[in-house]
Amino acid sequence: MLFNSINFAIFLSIVFFIYWFLANRNLKLQNVLLLISSYFFYACWDWRFMFLLLFSTLLDYFAGLKIQNSSSNTHKKRWFWLSIIINLGFLGVFKYYNFFAESFAESVSYLGWKTSPLLLNVILPVGISFYTFHGLSYVIDIYKNRINAEKNFVDYAVFVSFFPLLVAGPIERATHLLPQIKKPRDFQYSKAADGLRQILWGLFKKIVIADNCAEYANQIFNNSADMNGSTLVLGALFFTFQIYGDFSGYSDIALGTARLFGIELLRNFAFPYFSRDIAEFWRRWHISLSSWFKDYLYIPLGGSKGGNWMRIRNTFIIFIVSGFWHGANWTFIVWGSLNALFILPSIILKTNRNHLEIVAQGKIFPTLKEMAQIAMTFSLTVFAWIFFRAENMEHALHYLSGIFSPSLFTFPKFNDMENAKTLFGSIIIFLLVEWQGRENQYALEGMKNIIFKPIRWLSYILILLCMYFYGNFGKTVEFIYFQF
Repeated sequence: MLFNSINFAIFLSIVFFIYWFLANRNLKLQNVLLLISSYFFYACWDWRFMFLLLFSTLLDYFAGLKIQNSSSNTHKKRWFWLSIIINLGFLGVFKYYNFFAESFAESVSYLGWKTSPLLLNVILPVGISFYTFHGLSYVIDIYKNRINAEKNFVDYAVFVSFFPLLVAGPIERATHLLPQIKKPRDFQYSKAADGLRQILWGLFKKIVIADNCAEYANQIFNNSADMNGSTLVLGALFFTFQIYGDFSGYSDIALGTARLFGIELLRNFAFPYFSRDIAEFWRRWHISLSSWFKDYLYIPLGGSKGGNWMRIRNTFIIFIVSGFWHGANWTFIVWGSLNALFILPSIILKTNRNHLEIVAQGKIFPTLKEMAQIAMTFSLTVFAWIFFRAENMEHALHYLSGIFSPSLFTFPKFNDMENAKTLFGSIIIFLLVEWQGRENQYALEGMKNIIFKPIRWLSYILILLCMYFYGNFGKTVEFIYFQF
């Protein structure tokens, strides 16, 4: 059930009505409804994996209780490692087994040994990386005595499986979400209206920007051998806006949907393409994952305490692991390594905390220096996205060799080039709206401050008309991060 589908609109309307009109002021009933709705939502993808989600939830629920109630440190460690090993084991089997098996076979083939690895023909359970990380952070926090184990199973199960964030995040923390689940919630019109605004902008990002960009990005990447260098650059740019519109659009819809039920999720994007260096980019891109790796991997490894060598080593580890988290392909590992290399100068020079506030705060235009910094950071990001999008390393290298060739200085040419001009206009308008709203939580948040209601509603109508006339409804395109 896709967020940008009629089925989801009907599902959300029904759950919203029951939640506020039939279960209002009854916290237990509201949470039971959220749990049932979340499992129904997940079952719409593949009902068989519902049992994997339930097993993972039961495992971490009971492991958390056992860890907290353990009478000895040995017993505590036993339950902790049982949860960690099983969770990572499931993730490893479903997501990484074939990658390791094929990589091993390829490696030993260089020694003259021929092997035929046993590969698993299994479907990757949607959202497994996200709900596994929910459970891992919960168990780790209990083990480290940061939180107490949750005794109410329904409340804990809602934390793991809450349907807006279930299949593609953001990656929530028990310290942030569980207290909201346990706290009585009353309907607030202003919060619901704000949620609808964010949903509207998320849908615009997905339908108008991401799905249209996907059509041209796929055409260029899938036929890259026949494209000239300038067209390949365009393909990389199309994918750059596709992945941002797709993933940040999903996050906007998720946060807006949760707000309809009186729940605030963690912010996942903060206008990353306006960043002035790679360190700032990673504070603004997929924030929940970046902070997860910082708290549960970077800091336990020693963080920045051991000098430059320690900081560099740990930075490379988290970026490589982050790349591998995205998928079982060497392209993702190279993508992560490239970002580690890009951030290296700021680590060595200790300038990685220079840009903590949004660019040109309180101003209409950035300075020339800021514009140059944004352009450089954006260019490095686009370069790295080529590896993220490529089918394999050979494809990525051929794509780059095509860019850095004399044909780079020829005019771009691909099918439907004329139709793409409308998309260029949409991207420019999109960037202007994002720039105007960059100091808010999301681009349209400032509209609630427009006192004259006709202007506000006219803006909403224009966005809807833009979605109707320029949205890509020809083929339903799944959100990119469902595969992770």
